[in-house]
Amino acid sequence: MATRESRLIAFANIGAQWAPCGQLVLTEEGSNLVASSFAYGLNYLKRDDALEVDPVSLSIAERTFISGKYLLPVNALHFFGGIRDAAPDSWGRRVIEAKLKAPPNSLAESEYLLHAGSERVGALDIRSSRTELPAAGVSNWHTLNHLMEAAERIEDGLPVPAHLEAIFVEGTALGGARPKASVRDDQEVLWLAKFASRHDRFDIPGIEYAALRMAEKAGLTVPPVKTLLLGDRRIMLIRRFDRYWMTPGGAPAQHADLLKLGSGDGRVEHRSGFVSGLTLVACDEAESRDKSYADLADAIRKYCHPSVIRENNAELFKRMVYNIFVSNDDDHLRNHGFIWDAALHGWRLSPLYDVLPRASNATERYLHLSIGNDGRLATLDNALSWHDKFTLSQRAASQLIADIWRVVREWRIYFEEFGVDAAEMDKAAPAFRHIDDISTPEMRKLLP
Repeated sequence: MATRESRLIAFANIGAQWAPCGQLVLTEEGSNLVASSFAYGLNYLKRDDALEVDPVSLSIAERTFISGKYLLPVNALHFFGGIRDAAPDSWGRRVIEAKLKAPPNSLAESEYLLHAGSERVGALDIRSSRTELPAAGVSNWHTLNHLMEAAERIEDGLPVPAHLEAIFVEGTALGGARPKASVRDDQEVLWLAKFASRHDRFDIPGIEYAALRMAEKAGLTVPPVKTLLLGDRRIMLIRRFDRYWMTPGGAPAQHADLLKLGSGDGRVEHRSGFVSGLTLVACDEAESRDKSYADLADAIRKYCHPSVIRENNAELFKRMVYNIFVSNDDDHLRNHGFIWDAALHGWRLSPLYDVLPRASNATERYLHLSIGNDGRLATLDNALSWHDKFTLSQRAASQLIADIWRVVREWRIYFEEFGVDAAEMDKAAPAFRHIDDISTPEMRKLLP
């Protein structure tokens, strides 16, 4: 098969303005990516506010050393994690394939990158040249009916008629397997809309919304979420935490809540850099199941801003425990994110996203990532066995487990408060674990 080389230009959005930041070279054989390299622009590296594309393979900490050089991904990987995170994942690829009338997984990586549009996750854009303009922005949420209809047609393998083609802008950059699109509300704030599927056996948007709201009640960091009903179909909306609003030229106060403000009063939309846990752990997607929460904790210590390391590791431990209680086994490395915090000028753990309790009758359950001494086994004893890897004492970790249990044990009360009806709760009920079923009496004695 013939090998081709694609030379693309990466742009970074800094201070609400696009700036070319480097050249990406992809070596491809058909739809297979064979190798990649990246060189930062010389002028870009002179900027005090330059954003690193990837803190692992493309760090700009040693600018003199990397200036004028083509860099390669670490660990003999074929792709840079930070650019992979800006590329469309499963759903976005399906939308692009529908747009180009291409068979599944038939396009080269360069094609997927170029067709993802400029509203992709994070602060990067990939274009064919330095002079190419950013792609058009997304529609407001009055188009949700059309977007949902178009998503259903793509999911069913049907052609998308002209009046529904907004999905080719709003849905191309997004990851995950489920239908979704980006939309703006009446104040121009960007949200991710997650649609129900005709094939769902229960109200997935409603259950995920309630699970995130309950996680917030349990003390986890969660972005604003809401639901809408279109006819009899529910849509979950989660505010894009890779966007924030600030006056041009301003600098946020350290530790400011950048999601607190929306548009208005002269504020304009800014973008936060985003990378996944897969990028910080520096592995291929196929290796994700061999990794652990402890690996993520190590990555936090290595790459996140020093002022948030302890807080982020405690938050990561709480998310692991919450996933055990609600049987969220879709906790792979791409479902853990990190953002470049402009208030800190450093990386930090992103707000929580993609939490869906999975009903199961299995006595023994497992998460995707390893938890402790017993591997992926979803028990609280296993979680507590590696408390020190999260810079937590046994006493502090036990307190966090107790805090989460006090909320999760009342899950039906919270789910009713968040609009989930009794029939849907009954379908989801087997996902929720009682503490007696996932811990030993000895472990429970440690809880305050």
